[in-house]
Amino acid sequence: MIHGATKDTVSLVSGETTVVGRKPTEAQRDHVQRLASIGQLTVGIAHEINSPIQYIGDNVRFLRDALEELRPVLAACAALREARVQGVAAGAACAAVAEAVEQADNLAYLLGEIPKAICDSLEGVNDISRIVRSLKEFSHPGNGEKQATDVNRAVHTALTVSHNEWKHAAEAVVDLASDVPEVRCRPGDLEQVLVNLIVNAAHAIEAKARRGNGEKGTIAIRTRQRGKGVDIEVADTGTGIPEAIRARVFEPFFTTKKAGRGTGQGLSIARAIVVERYGGHLTFETEEGRGTTFRIRISESSARQGNGRTSDEEADRVCR
Repeated sequence: MIHGATKDTVSLVSGETTVVGRKPTEAQRDHVQRLASIGQLTVGIAHEINSPIQYIGDNVRFLRDALEELRPVLAACAALREARVQGVAAGAACAAVAEAVEQADNLAYLLGEIPKAICDSLEGVNDISRIVRSLKEFSHPGNGEKQATDVNRAVHTALTVSHNEWKHAAEAVVDLASDVPEVRCRPGDLEQVLVNLIVNAAHAIEAKARRGNGEKGTIAIRTRQRGKGVDIEVADTGTGIPEAIRARVFEPFFTTKKAGRGTGQGLSIARAIVVERYGGHLTFETEEGRGTTFRIRISESSARQGNGRTSDEEADRVCR
């Protein structure tokens, strides 16, 4: 909730829909839209993957050099062991081990840093796996059918895919209820909505920072069970939406961003998915200079009765 002296609430609530000719390529259009989103995020995603790759490479080179430093010590230790096995005098072998240890460059340092380098590299591999897994989940076209969707996982996927868009501008505060039920929808639909809202929030915070002292803002995402459905909030501490354009934010291709920063389709797509396709609610509350909170509400019943039809007969119908 955003507190202040003046605030406006704009709601888009589904009602009865008029069903007319649906194009059979709706699922493919959805896939194209997700790929377009990935295209806009490509540089950031590449950077997210490149960062762990760089320090993994640095760590592997360090381990290579460390092995070369340790090789004489290990060889001397192996010769000592062989002398003990053969039952021969080990004095010379012990002296060789001592000399190898003496000549090794900061052996104590190497023994302390090698485990850290291995742990850091494994964390980097996990980071890359998480990014690639989230990207695969977000971009996968699926079979066009609605499936039980984990709302909280969709939030994490959206945050990961869009991470480079918001990490420099904002801190993400995530409050996800453990009892949130799964919602039946197309896999990627909810992630698409969340990515669009998160990116918009990041841009609003960046715009506010340019006008002020450059401090980081906050993007707060919250999920809660509501009856048999789910409430999702995406709140930012950005510029807020000026009163003059609040009625237009869901219009296709309407944008106040500079060229290259947005196509004006993000909120329009979000509305089409939440309201028209799944019979849910998409509302926002905003205050200039304080920020905006978007709220998504999807009930299990509306998700079941929504417009995500997949049969051949229903593929010829679309909601206006």
